[in-house]
Amino acid sequence: MRELNDRGIGRGDRVAVVLPNGPELATAFLSIAAGASVAPLNPAFRREEFETYLSDLAVKAVVVEKADSSIAATVAETLNIPVLELESDMRQPAGWFRIHDIRQLKSPARRGGLSEPADEALALHTSGTTSHPKVVPLSHQNLVHSANNVQAVLHLCPDDLGLNIMPLFHIHGLVASLLVSIIAGAQVVCAPPFDALKFYRWFAEARPTWYTAVPAMHQAILARAAHNHAVVGTSRLRFVRSCSAALPSTVTHNLERLFNCPVIEAYGMTEAAHQISCNPLPPMQRKIGTVGPPAGTEIAILDDQQRFADHHQVGEIVIRGPNVFAGYADNREANAAAFIDGWFRTGDLGFLAPDGYLTVTGRSKELIIRGGEKIAPREIDDVLHAHPAVDQAVAFSMPSPTLGEEIGAVVVLKEGMRASEHEIKEFVAERLAKFKVPQRVLFRDRLPRTATGKLQRVGLAEKLGIL
Repeated sequence: MRELNDRGIGRGDRVAVVLPNGPELATAFLSIAAGASVAPLNPAFRREEFETYLSDLAVKAVVVEKADSSIAATVAETLNIPVLELESDMRQPAGWFRIHDIRQLKSPARRGGLSEPADEALALHTSGTTSHPKVVPLSHQNLVHSANNVQAVLHLCPDDLGLNIMPLFHIHGLVASLLVSIIAGAQVVCAPPFDALKFYRWFAEARPTWYTAVPAMHQAILARAAHNHAVVGTSRLRFVRSCSAALPSTVTHNLERLFNCPVIEAYGMTEAAHQISCNPLPPMQRKIGTVGPPAGTEIAILDDQQRFADHHQVGEIVIRGPNVFAGYADNREANAAAFIDGWFRTGDLGFLAPDGYLTVTGRSKELIIRGGEKIAPREIDDVLHAHPAVDQAVAFSMPSPTLGEEIGAVVVLKEGMRASEHEIKEFVAERLAKFKVPQRVLFRDRLPRTATGKLQRVGLAEKLGIL
């Protein structure tokens, strides 16, 4: 902290961190956030993305690896932003590093010392893919409340060891893997960038009691399971957690059979400092297909007239609580649309059961309106995933000259399996109403996803050239 203050960086000042996943990124986040605000960025960004994000964030400095060839340092210098080089030492404990100035910064910080609860600790961009991302400032109290909520649901204790495979430039990995472990006094192993071919080696070396990931990672882990029976046989996992995207029930069941432990699905978002709700661990009731009851966050459902909806009535999910952010940075228009009577509008659709368990049915922007019929694409996803030859699938909206919108689907088949477009359509038609059957089914080797593993459903027709 003193080194930051001596370089003119203090409470409320943002420092962009562009580092690969690993212990140095974890300790850089923790140490910088103690006296400033951290803005972790994906090292895989291109020049234009770094230019946009660094300008949006108004950072005081950019931290990169020493002798790193990342374009981030070049862009920072172009924008006249000081660059700090992080140098690690393999002879030192994991996460040890030293900071070097590329050009000397010698001016006292405007507000020095340790950060206070209301100070900004983290600045992230929304993960939307259809418009310019918004800056989400999160305070220390937002993060601490959220990490405490996660710890309470997972019952983490000092005996636990988490294997972090989530990117630490994303709220999921930062809060639900790193910070929750620290709050619980537990251990966490921060792996390099995720690689399904290396996962089981990391798994054997770390011997974790739990891990959390997005569905795409879980599916990749399952795909390599047949080659790693010996490693799986030594597992001491007491649970597996999934969040940040919908988890197909087939993946849940296959993971549970593989690791012989419960798989719990949670629901979260950046604006809530991650966790909103989560299925509990046994012996409490876990409902597959739901994202569990509220986990430290108040949840309500609003109908089309912005009134509180009845149980089982689908509407927009709204939230409030000490983990929820205060508003987007420098974006009055977005904030006016995002909050209603103190509730944050998530943009997600879902319903609450009488027992408080939440079911998320999709995003309001993802809803397909075909000839006046409103269709939740996730319902089609679930049916597609039930086909024995389908590994991954996503339904999406296509333009239609007669109906306004039609349904398309992209499917990734399991290795060695075959299926035709006609067969897939027939499979869906046997299980859903005729108007929910995709007009087109495309086969691809992989699904389009964001850097954090979320499906890029909105705008997918355009990306695929379907006009």
